[in-house]
Formats: sequence, C-alpha cells, structure tokens
Amino acid sequence: MEKRADKKKKILLIYPPSPVMNREDRCQQPVENLLVIPPLPPTDLMYLAAIAEQCGFEAMIRDYSLGGDFIEDLKNFNPDYLLANIATPTFKSDMETVAMAKELNHNLITIVKGAPFLTYSDNVIYENPFVDYVIIGEPELTLKDILMGIPNEEIKGICYSENFQSIKNELRPFNNNLDDLPFPARHLVDNSIYTRPDNGKVQAVIKVSRGCPFHCFFCLATPVSGVKVRTRSAENIIAEIKECVEKYNIKNFLFWSDIFNFDRNWTIDLCKKIIESGLKITWSANTRANTMDAEMAQYMYKSGCRLVSIGVESGSQEILNNIGKKITLDEVRKTVKILKDNKIKIYNYFVIGLPWETEETVEETIKFAIELDSNFISFYTANPLPGTKYFMYSMLNHLISGEPDFTNSYYEPVVRAHKLSKERIFELHKRAIKRYYLRPKFIIKTLFGLRSFAEFRNYFMAGINLILKK
Repeated sequence: MEKRADKKKKILLIYPPSPVMNREDRCQQPVENLLVIPPLPPTDLMYLAAIAEQCGFEAMIRDYSLGGDFIEDLKNFNPDYLLANIATPTFKSDMETVAMAKELNHNLITIVKGAPFLTYSDNVIYENPFVDYVIIGEPELTLKDILMGIPNEEIKGICYSENFQSIKNELRPFNNNLDDLPFPARHLVDNSIYTRPDNGKVQAVIKVSRGCPFHCFFCLATPVSGVKVRTRSAENIIAEIKECVEKYNIKNFLFWSDIFNFDRNWTIDLCKKIIESGLKITWSANTRANTMDAEMAQYMYKSGCRLVSIGVESGSQEILNNIGKKITLDEVRKTVKILKDNKIKIYNYFVIGLPWETEETVEETIKFAIELDSNFISFYTANPLPGTKYFMYSMLNHLISGEPDFTNSYYEPVVRAHKLSKERIFELHKRAIKRYYLRPKFIIKTLFGLRSFAEFRNYFMAGINLILKK
C-alpha cells in the first residue's frame, strides 16, 4: 500500500468475516440456529472507536459478518492500526484475517482483543508473528495507551514481542469509573441494521454495568468483567439514552449488564430517573431469579421495561446446585409470577448437556420450561468456553475428546456429559426446542399477543425456521 500524505492517523476496528454472530466477550454466539437472538451492534468496537477519536484518530468500524469487503476497505481507508475482536468459535479464521491484513501492509499495527486471550495469550505472539499487540482484559484504557504511544513496558494488560521474546505485562485493574468512558461512537455504524427480533424496530445496546460476583460454572461473565458489580450513574446512562433518541431516533434499548438488578437501590433509582426525564422508551434487561421483587418490577415497567431475561439454566435443582447458580426453582417461579403480574414479558435461558445431565434431568428442564410458560426461550447446548470452570472440569474429567470445535457450540455440542453422548445431547436439545415452541397453547398465546404486521412476519419466519430444523 502507498504511504499516505495526510497526517491524521487511522484505525480500522472489525468483527472479522464469519457467520453472523454476537461477539461480546461473555456471549460469543452464532445467531443462525438461535431462534430469538438478533445480531447486536458492535458496542465494544464503538467504545474503542470513541477512545480512538479522543486520541485524534480517524476511526472506521466494520462488522464483516453482516457484509462488506475487507480487502477493499484496507486499500481505500489505508489504516495505520487494525483492531480485531477475536472470538473462540471463529478463532482460526479471525486470526487468518489479521494475518492477511499484515501481509497486505507490513507497516500496519495489528491489535487483537477478546475472551480467548484470557487463557491463551503467552504463546499468541510466538505462534502469530503478524500480531503486534494482544489486549488482555478490559480494552478501552489499554487501547488508549497504545494509541497515545505510551512505551510498551508501561502499558498494563498487553502481550507483545520484544527482541524475539513474548512479553506479557501486568494485568490492568478493572475500570471503576465507567462514567469516564466516552459514549459509543454510533455515528460510525449503520444503526438500522440492528433491530429487535419481535417487531423489527431499531435497538441500541446501553452497557449499564460490568461484573458479576457469582462466577457460575459455565459462564465467562466473572472472568471477563470481575466479581465486583461496577455500575454507571443513572445520570450518565440517561445522557446516553437522550443522545440515542435525539441524534439517532432510537427508542428501543437493551440494557446490557452481567447482572442488571444486583443493586436494588441503583435499579429503582435508574427507573425513577428515566420516568422523571420524560423519555418515552422501551427497554429490556436481565435479572437473577432471586433479585426481583414486586416494587422493582413496577418501577421497571413504568420506566419502559417490557422484557426481562432470566438465566434459569436447568429444571433440575441438583444441576443448579452443582453449577453454583445459588438459586432455587421456587425462586424462579416467584420471579416469573412477579414479572407476569407487572405485564413484563419473559425470556428464559436454559442449558442442556452439563456434566451431570441425564435423560431425566432434561425432561425436568423441559417440563419446568413449559410450566413457566414464558414469552421467549432459548435452549443452549452446554458450552465449555476456555476461561470457564466448565472448560477445566471437562478437561480433567475427559469429557472433551480431541480438539474441540466451538464453531457452532451453542447449538451442536462439543462436549459429552458423564452419562450422555454428544449425539444424544444434540437430539435432546432439538427435542426441547420443538416441544416448547410447537405447543398449541404457546402458538395461540403468541398470536393473540401480536400488535403489528411486523411482529406477525417475524414470528411467522421464526416458526417456519423452527419447523424446518432437522
């Protein structure tokens, strides 16, 4: 590539070419086989692009899973830096994309970040000499140091090469001042691409907090974001919402967090301030089954909350105990009732194929899911991503055979259970999905709950896809 005459440096931030997937480090999900999971905007890249702009850089964001020509963008934009989000399911192809960029422009500074580097960082530089920096942990302040030219040895949270040696610096502490981060650079993406799965309206992701103290067996939330729940102030969150409404005409939001309502006072305060602001928005969030109460649900609804997701995981109390979930089935029932009483839709998550799974526990889970009768549901196959307790347990107990392929691991199992093969888990997983969604009661309830043709169209297509699944 030719040397550029202008002096303003450029950075290209990418989701590499791959099947459509959500690449937030905690949830690395291909969406093709997940019924009600939409592609989410690359909010992590938007934060990093905003940081780059603060540093005086021109930034470009591209999610190549949704289209675009990577090589053409490299030639036309001619960046000085490339930052790529690397995901476990697409690790090999993601890294090949970075290698291709370095081959085309040897002067390009390449940076990779993502959950895989929680466990795989020391050898990355040795095995992938086309990588200049590996960011380990929260990336925003680390990227800022890199772009501002801070000497490598002074930058926390990176791995790099020096004198043909791989150097891994001290990890960066988690950022306790989330209000200090700039708002995501939404002007650099086509926001209209990212819509709600039910009605097709544009939806933005607002990251309201980070961290989770529970460190569940299969979850990356705690390794990625730490055990301390770090919240943004209500004023800071509302300022971002106002920007979305006034600048981008976005009125639907996903309040992204590892655990939304961990702090009851913070949750109610945020809801009250949204109400006081006069903002007419719709939003969704997640909750634990033992952190919801009626007053909180009332404030959530009044402030615009129309859907809450719950990580139920299993209908077997024994399995819940084994994975350290620290909830009971009765607490789930109670929370579901509170949300239904307050007209908030419910999206329950279940996991099938954990190490202690049996035919009987899968049946318990299916029956419990039907009993709860939520509006939406996802059955995932158990996925031992590197960095989780589950991955280490699977290795020590020989549940993983050979090199695991995480390409479609939320749908097709990569690991067996103690008493179930991968093939049987896959069959039970598909059976669970169909038994839940193809119930006459669920179909009738869903049809009567539709409010627009767009909702009908989206539900109809989801139903067709479900029926056609093998």
